[in-house]
This record gives sequence, structure tokens and C-alpha cells, in this order.
Amino acid sequence: CDVHGVVHCVKELFSRSLAESEMRSAPYEFPEDSPIEQLEERRQLIKLSEQTVETLLTYRSIIRYMKEQSQAPDLQERELVPESEYQRVTISGEEKCGVSHYLLDAAKCVVKALFIRQKYMGLSLQSFCRTTSRYLQELSERPLDLDVYDEEFPETTVTEGNSLHVALDPHNVDIFSLYVAHRSTEMDLPYPDLQEYIADMNVMMALIINGPVKSFCYRRLQYLSSKFQMHILLNEMKELAAQKKVPHRDFYNIRKVNLKAVSTFSKSELFVDTHIHASSCMNQKHLLRFIKRAMKKYPKEIVHVERGKGQTLMEVFESMNLTAFDLSVDTLDMHADRNTFHRFDKFNAKYNPIGESILREIFIKTDNHIEGKYFGHIIKEVMADLEESKYQNVELRLSIYGRSGNEWDKLAKWAVKHQVYSNNVRWLVQVPRLFDVYHTKKQLCNFQEMLENIFMPLFEVTVNPGSHPELHLFLQHVVGFDSVDDESKPEQHIFNLDSPLPANWTEEDNPPYSYYLYYMYANMTVLNHLRRLSFVLRPHCGEAGPIHHLVSGFMLSENISHGLLLFLSGTVPLLSVMYFSATAPVLQYLYYLAQIGIAMSPLSNNSLFLSYHRNPLPEYLSRGLMVSLSTDDPLQFHFTKEPLMEEYSIATQVWKLSSCDMCELARNSVLMSGFSHKIKSYWLGPHYIKEGQESNDIRRTNVPDIRVAYRYETMCEECLLPLVSLLGLL
Repeated sequence: CDVHGVVHCVKELFSRSLAESEMRSAPYEFPEDSPIEQLEERRQLIKLSEQTVETLLTYRSIIRYMKEQSQAPDLQERELVPESEYQRVTISGEEKCGVSHYLLDAAKCVVKALFIRQKYMGLSLQSFCRTTSRYLQELSERPLDLDVYDEEFPETTVTEGNSLHVALDPHNVDIFSLYVAHRSTEMDLPYPDLQEYIADMNVMMALIINGPVKSFCYRRLQYLSSKFQMHILLNEMKELAAQKKVPHRDFYNIRKVNLKAVSTFSKSELFVDTHIHASSCMNQKHLLRFIKRAMKKYPKEIVHVERGKGQTLMEVFESMNLTAFDLSVDTLDMHADRNTFHRFDKFNAKYNPIGESILREIFIKTDNHIEGKYFGHIIKEVMADLEESKYQNVELRLSIYGRSGNEWDKLAKWAVKHQVYSNNVRWLVQVPRLFDVYHTKKQLCNFQEMLENIFMPLFEVTVNPGSHPELHLFLQHVVGFDSVDDESKPEQHIFNLDSPLPANWTEEDNPPYSYYLYYMYANMTVLNHLRRLSFVLRPHCGEAGPIHHLVSGFMLSENISHGLLLFLSGTVPLLSVMYFSATAPVLQYLYYLAQIGIAMSPLSNNSLFLSYHRNPLPEYLSRGLMVSLSTDDPLQFHFTKEPLMEEYSIATQVWKLSSCDMCELARNSVLMSGFSHKIKSYWLGPHYIKEGQESNDIRRTNVPDIRVAYRYETMCEECLLPLVSLLGLL
């Protein structure tokens, strides 16, 4: 018996009763004011309906009981299955990747590269992907022949006692055995060995041009893209349904960084703008309003000294034949346009309001005649907007140039004096790669002097906080270092063992990118061990230029910004195609396996290096790379009051991202950020550092467990592939 059969019987019984009633009816009809026959039929219909309902309920009870009895074990098993159960795509058979004839050699190369990164991350106290580390641990416990090339793979992770040129004068203090008064002991501080680093970099450069490895990585990346598309076809509706079940949470009230106001978007989490420069964190309209207010409020304030004579703010604008009424967004002319494409020099000029460098110095500099007063006020206004929005957070970048030894003290004094502190803001310190400019101007004698100006105050304040009290306070909110400049500039030198040491670098040519990065990393490593905490290295990397930028970033950096050159196709600036097409698949796959964070800024790239429709972000996301959206320079690239929301909105419309995609990007931004473990636990859930869907709390992130489980299982499969291959199980 079933419910459908019962219903059929009831319908047949009801039709018979109606037929019999028609047979009993008189051959004539009653008038409408006395519907005796209609009343009788209605009474019979109600009686029959009541019997039908009782019968249906009885049969349904019986059927439900029979099913519970026959399927009780199945029901118990279903209770153990998580709600994130979804349709999986699996590959069976021995030759899972289709390139088994050289899988072993390719696996050796991939594993060797991951071991190299793990070594440098561990040495500098930066983070390394937990899942990948677990699989590498399986290999490290077994004696494997990983010597694919002639170079010997170094077994040591820390080298001590080597002569390394760092930021302190060896005649004054030995940085590698600093005496800390409160400990009354000497600390042996580990640091990288230059010769070992050069050898590892050569191994990496040889690895990424290895033909079989390129084919292997290319196939794996294509497989990851196809697998994600299949996952979306099978599970997109389930992911959307999971988001709809979450009360209160949506895309607008998840945590965000660098949104200046909040609406409320589909259920989502917190955003962090992990790549934004403090000098351009406001939009043009905000800066325009502030300049007009300053002209009305402080017209007689001396803001600049020219040839020993002070100039008031009013006099500065009068010298330009301008008044507050004349100013407009068009007059400021600070927005990047088609003329800045592949013209980094013109882009830098856009930082000057009305094209006047004096206004840049007055309004968006920390070191000027008014001690950065106006810039501090603007930053405070931006912070107030962030605090009001609640779910927006930023990691602002301030510059230390290395021209003099008191730059840190001036910056810290500005930060403390103007109280540029907020729970929604953390700071990164960016070091422009401009040694050649300062050397030409006779401001620096050699590169060692630049390193000393950058790192000497940090070591001093670490050993004795009282020596730089304001800097000690400011460093509590600094999370890392950045290296910035135009990557497309040609480099005259290749970093190798023949390169001059910093004290001997007195040439007019600028040191190469990898040279800058290595010596920043070396000093930061010693500093991290001395402070017993971790600053991280998060440079601009892979926006343009040669491929060794991305190799250096892979070895030394926890996260990078931009990463355009990792893309597979030749959709890159012309200057970089020759470095790019043959090597990108290997590096992109390695960045995936290591889950290196990539903060991407499509609108910025669209104005400088790569058209929006050719940006690789959606491809990176589909393959599972750790990518996030960031704004870079809202002053130059954004029009609205919410620049990060503008990034998300345009990306969603152009690339047709789903709500789940947007929330995944937002979750990535929090994971990549430098906010503390305690804060991340509050934003993402107490188990966010665990692996798999156990790390996800959909009530806070609005990322479905299905998506997190898919990413984790796919990552495990990719990590397992070289493991199984090297252990000889295929």
C-alpha cells in the first residue's frame, strides 16, 4: 500500500457517490432559493472528506512506521554524515595525471621546491601551509633521493657563524650574539647563509624551466580548473542553499578591510584590504573636501618653508592662482587614466595634487614643516569611517626610505602625536627600491648604509625599548615589510655570488629585485628571533618584470601583492612575455601547493599593466590559489566612497562571481592579513587554523562547508600525488 493508491481509491469512491446521487435526483430542478439537493450533496461531500482524511492519515502512519523499521540503520548513518555532503569528482586508475612516464622526476622537483620554501619560512618564523607541511613531514621521515640536479640539496635549515652584511655595524655590536640585559644571557640568533641562498635560487631557476616539470604542472593546473567547473555544475545550488540557511550573516556584514561604509550584501564575513597605501587610502572627493576645509580653517598657518621664508597655506594657493572655490576633482587631476598605462612615471606624478609636489608634501606626507598634521587628520577620518562600518579593516602601508637613520623616529612620533590608531587598522612598512636615486643625490654612500638606516633603529628599540619609546609603541601595530617600485624597470645585474656585498655596492645602478628582497629578509629574520615574534615579508611581486621576482617571492615571502606573471597565457606586458611564457606553469602550481597569499588589485592593474578582462584572478580562484581582492590606491583608481566594495562589485559583474566566490575571497583576505590570532578567531571562528571544513564557521564567514571541504580535499589530492609517486606506490 502507498499513499498514491489510497488517494486513487478515494477519488474513485467519491465519483461513484456523485453518480449515485445523480441517479437519485428528481428529473426536475429546485429553484435557487431552496437548494435542498445542493445542501445534501455538500453534506455528503464533507462526510466523505473526513473519512478520506482519516484513511490517509492512517495509511501514512503505517507507511512511515514501516520505513522507520526497515531503514533504521540507514537513518543512523545519515545522522553522522555532515551537512556539507556534496557530489565529488574523482579520478580512478593508476595514471591519474596522464604523465606517468615522467611523474617521478616531476614529483621530485615539486617536492624539492616546497622543501626550499619551508626552510626559509621556518627560519624567518613566517607561516607555511599546514596541509602541505603535513605531507612534507611524511616525506622527511623517509630517506628519499631528491637530488634531481647536480647541486646538493642542503639538509641544514639554520646556518650560524657566517659573515653576512646586515644592518648593524660589526665594529659596534655583534648582531648574531646580542646581549639582552633582562635575560643576562647571550642569544644565538639564526640567519640565512648567502651562499646557500644563491644555490637554492639557482635550483629554483633550473626547476621552473625543466620541460617535463612544466608539462606536469600545466596539466595539473588545467585539471584543477576543469574540476572546479564540474564542482560548480554539481554543487552550486547546494552552496547557495547553505548560505541562505545562515541567519543574519551576509556579504555586507562579514568582515572587510578598506570599505568606508557598509550596506548589507548576501550572507558573508569580514574583509581585509591587504594591499593599500596610506598616502592614497582616501578617494579624490574626500581629499578635495579636506583641502577646502583646511584652506578655510588654517589659511594663516605656515605650512612650507621656501629659501628660509615661511609660506602660509593661503600664500601657497595664491602662488598657483587658485582659491577654494576653484578647486574640483578635475582640478586635482589625481586619477589614473589611459595615459598611465605602462607609464609608471606618470602614475607616480598623479600623487601630486594639481600636479604640484608641494601640495603632496603638505597634505599626504608625514615628514613636513607641520609634522604631518593634515595627513594625520585625513587618516583619522578614514579610520572613523572604518570603525563606523564595523566590518571593514585595512593594512595601510607607510614608507621608510633608508636615507637617514632618524626616519623611524619621525614616523613613530607622527603616529603617536596624531593617534593614528584603530582596531580596524594595522600597518606595514614599505621600502621603495630607490637606492640609485639617493646615491646619485649623494644621500647614501653604499647599500649597507641604506640597510643600517632601515634596520638599526629596530634592533636598538628591541634591545632597549627606552631608546626609542615612541617607536616601541608604534611597532606594536606594525605587522610586516613591503618592497615597492616599478618592477618593469630593466635590471643591469643578476644576483649571484659575484655580486658586491652591501658595503661594496657603490655603483650608480640600482641593485636587482632579488638583492633587495634577500637583504630585507635576512635582517627581518634576525629581528624576528630577537623580538620573539614574527614580522612578515609581503612585497609587491610579479606585477611586471623578470620571472626571478616571483622565484624570490616564493622562497622568502609569506604573501605577495599582484602576482600577474603567474598566469599561463601570454596576457602580460610586452616587456615580460619573454620571461613569462615558458616558466609560469611551474611557479603557479608551486604557489598553489604552498598556498601563498596573493593580494590582487584588478582596477589598479587595468590602469597600469594589464587590461581588466585579461586579469587572471578568476582563473586563480577557480584553481584554488589563495587570492584576495585589494584596492592598492583608491585615490588613483576608485570613484566611490567604498573602494573595496567597488572592487568586489566590478569583479562580480565582469566575471559573474557567485556569492560563495565573493565570501571565499573575503575569507582569504582575513587569513592572509596580519591581524592577531585572537582577532582572526573572533572573525572566522575559534578553529580557523585547523584543516578542512572543521576550520570553517559558516555563521561567521558565510562560506559554505561544501566549498571549504572541496578546497581541502583537492589540496590533499594534489599533495598526495607526489607523495605516492616518490614512495613508489604508483
